[in-house]
Amino acid sequence: MQISELAQRAGVTVKAVRYYESLGLVLPDRLPNGYRDYTDEQVRAVTEIRELANSGISPSKATPFIECLGTGHRFSDECSASLAAYRDSIADLDQTIAVLTRRRETLARRLDTGASRATSPED
Repeated sequence: MQISELAQRAGVTVKAVRYYESLGLVLPDRLPNGYRDYTDEQVRAVTEIRELANSGISPSKATPFIECLGTGHRFSDECSASLAAYRDSIADLDQTIAVLTRRRETLARRLDTGASRATSPED
């Protein structure tokens, strides 16, 4: 199938498919005329990449999941490398949450301080 059909079936843009190709996640065969030729397995891979991205795992970190599918597993997260990638992503999220929590606390303190100054009588 051509790239436009793959993109439509997987729910992504043609540009996204080309990006996934540039990362080595989707490697189509080439027809004699030079056109890319995609398979149903590649539709599955692109769909998985999209779903991972929607879950917060960037395409650049999708390799273990796509490799897992490529080895014949029914699900992309049945392999130990995929599970490790989940753990890494969760750890990254935990760090981001900690940073954002500290920022929020700092802003809340500054808001309280500023609000108390704004409501106190001027000297």
